[in-house]
Amino acid sequence: MLVIGRIGSFERMFYNAHLVFSSLVVLLQVSHASEILRPRGVSISKASFYVPERDFTCMDGSATVPFIYVNDDYCDCEDGSDEPGTPACPNGTFHCTNAGHKPLNIPSSRVNDGICDCCDTSDEYASQASCVNNCNELGRAARAEAQKLAELTKQGSELRIQLSKKGKQIRQEKQEKLNQLEKDLGEAERLKKEKEGLKIAAEDLEGSALKQYQQEEEERKQAQNEEEKRENEQEAFEYFHKLDSNQDGKLQLSELQVRQTFDSNRDGEVSDDEAKFLLNQQEEMSWEDFVISGWPRMKPLLMLDKGLFQGPDSTHTAKQEGDNNQEKEHISEGKEEELDHSEDDEDEEEEEEEDDKLYEPHPEEEDPSAYEEDEEEGETANEAKGEVEEAASKYDEETQRLINEANQARSEFEEADRNVRDIQREIQQIKDTLLKDYGSEEEFAPLDGECFEFTDNEYIYKLCPFDQATQRSKSGGADTRLGSWSGWIGADDDKYRTMLFDGGQSCWNGPQRSTKVKLLCGTEHALKSVSEPNRCEYFFEFVTPAVCLQLDSGDKQDNIKDEL
Repeated sequence: MLVIGRIGSFERMFYNAHLVFSSLVVLLQVSHASEILRPRGVSISKASFYVPERDFTCMDGSATVPFIYVNDDYCDCEDGSDEPGTPACPNGTFHCTNAGHKPLNIPSSRVNDGICDCCDTSDEYASQASCVNNCNELGRAARAEAQKLAELTKQGSELRIQLSKKGKQIRQEKQEKLNQLEKDLGEAERLKKEKEGLKIAAEDLEGSALKQYQQEEEERKQAQNEEEKRENEQEAFEYFHKLDSNQDGKLQLSELQVRQTFDSNRDGEVSDDEAKFLLNQQEEMSWEDFVISGWPRMKPLLMLDKGLFQGPDSTHTAKQEGDNNQEKEHISEGKEEELDHSEDDEDEEEEEEEDDKLYEPHPEEEDPSAYEEDEEEGETANEAKGEVEEAASKYDEETQRLINEANQARSEFEEADRNVRDIQREIQQIKDTLLKDYGSEEEFAPLDGECFEFTDNEYIYKLCPFDQATQRSKSGGADTRLGSWSGWIGADDDKYRTMLFDGGQSCWNGPQRSTKVKLLCGTEHALKSVSEPNRCEYFFEFVTPAVCLQLDSGDKQDNIKDEL
């Protein structure tokens, strides 16, 4: 059924007469650069839809109109297909033939707008624009560029073949290495198990041989502790009875306040608070309580008063341990110098002299301000000393032999265990590498382990394919990680054109940094440009022969268009 959109009943009678005229109009509107007659703005591929001898049906099928309505500067079709050569339809498309150069499609709104969009000037046929047909010049430049690109692609493609061969060789070598390591791992684990058994056996013999020495050492330490405890209690007992002037078996405040030794703040008298502190805040103290709490409080004050405290000195401590008699002489010499504050009181002086004779210091006592802590430190020092003594102990020949064999067995087991862990680590590294996608033909494998730099006015950027991307200030400082290798994110039909590195260091009050790397064809590997289109999002351009593909003749033209 013929649909005539704008022809009324009166105009229908003239329709046949207009058919002849419309044919003439179409011929006047066709492109002179084509052998196929078609309306202005129509490509050769669509010329079959525009036949002057029959009505025109809109491309979207929305209407059918007489052919004379085509390019009449009035939009009849919803898709604008009836006005390919005029700006009447806002959604229309104008085709530039551009003979001698590349064809071009532009929006119909640019037709006759005074701006030359088509190099053949066909879009400005009715405007006053001074357009010059320069398609031949542009075509020659484009063809030269296309030839240059084709030559670059050819050279790059040859290099890509070499990269692919190297990549496949790398994969094969890694697979062979993996197979060998897995065999080595089995042998290493067997050896480790064997060495572990020898170590356990040697340590059992060593332990049995050392058991008697350990028992003797424990008995010696126990006896030493008991002896020290007995001496300490004896010393405390003698001092308790010396302080208990009324011999009632208890110490009262008054019995302590007559002793200038307990004047801790040196104000000339022993206050109630000072005396009560020594008696654990009690009015009096029995012998049993004195041993537990009184003596540990009084002993440091007595030592301080005699000038016996010195800084940690292992040499002096050893000397004290070796010669208690000399220490007693030292105490006797020091008491005459330290007790001059009681010269006017002969009774006090005698009491202080008795204190000097009574007290014999122990080498563990070093710091009066932290007596209890010193005891713990002394125990630690004694333990360390015991270890040194044990290491220096002389064992009998058979025991020493067992110790040496155990040490050797432990060393051999540790070496075997370390060897197993080294092999396991290397196996995992190779497996991780084999899981990486190095391209359809392993052409990107040689890039793994390589790094490339690009320097701008402020930063030095580094790209390590399949590893990470970083940024460092030219003035120095640490690298800022812009992302770690994530994978390929190119289009489905061109997957290996874009790399993604994500999970980089976080920006200040911003997201983690990430980097996209666009790969371009070239005869060398080089990082060509770096930009930051969005905050914390970086864009690299990397040239490599790995993306240079020699296209079939049917695909070359499209590829050239894309590259240009």
